[in-house]
Amino acid sequence: MLSFTGSRLDRADHVRADPERLAGYMNWKARLLALDGLMPAMDDEGGLAWGTLADASEDAELVFLGLDDGKACFAAVPAKGDASPRMANPQLWSLMATLRPDDLALYGGARSIVDWHARHRFCAQCGGDTRIAKGGWQRDCTACGASHFPRTDPVTIMLVEHEGRLMLGRGLGWPEGSFSALAGFVEPGESIEEGVAREVLEESGVKVRDVTYVASQPWPFPSQLMIGCHSFTDDDSLTIDETEMAEINWYTLDEVKASLAGNGPFRAPPPHAIAHHLMHWWIHK
Repeated sequence: MLSFTGSRLDRADHVRADPERLAGYMNWKARLLALDGLMPAMDDEGGLAWGTLADASEDAELVFLGLDDGKACFAAVPAKGDASPRMANPQLWSLMATLRPDDLALYGGARSIVDWHARHRFCAQCGGDTRIAKGGWQRDCTACGASHFPRTDPVTIMLVEHEGRLMLGRGLGWPEGSFSALAGFVEPGESIEEGVAREVLEESGVKVRDVTYVASQPWPFPSQLMIGCHSFTDDDSLTIDETEMAEINWYTLDEVKASLAGNGPFRAPPPHAIAHHLMHWWIHK
């Protein structure tokens, strides 16, 4: 199972959409996810810490996360959001490796939604104040009435194969020796396949064919959907975009295997990244 997937919560849209029903769940049994800004608090057993709604400030905006064994779960919107990449926070990087998979999935979803609220307190249409609606899965403008919804940005992350070798790259600013699959945002008007082809061409100068879908992963930094793909190319000549990439190389099956085992020519992505999963998939396909 990919990290950030497999949340145990029932999203319970029927509760979100019914203000009276939602209010009925906001009682002493409801749980409040303990957050320090966007960082999770931990309990004595290394899991996510929870409190009650009484722990929220009087003016807190509360997001209904869903039901956990019939109990309503909420998270409070922090004062500020955070759109910085996950590598900018070493403490968070460490926590991601220690949380149980179901806790990590729950935290990832909660982080994405409360971060969105913290960064969308004003209407993109008229600039007016917005207020929380539908249990936190919508914001409505108090001035013009426009409704705004949490966004998820689609990102293609793709393996490119040529005669049994795999293309991997190191982005600008990455540590020496760290390589991963190429990736980029899908642009308006593009299919997933077109996004893969354009991003690979832009970053490496390589034209791909036969793009196929492998797997996807929600990535809450701040709120992306990583769409893992595989493709082929008939020409391995590289023209690297030096404004985005520090290096791009081709690696054999044995080199990828060795790197995933920790003794190869490059440092592989960590297990909670979809690129790690894609490399294992490629080895065993």
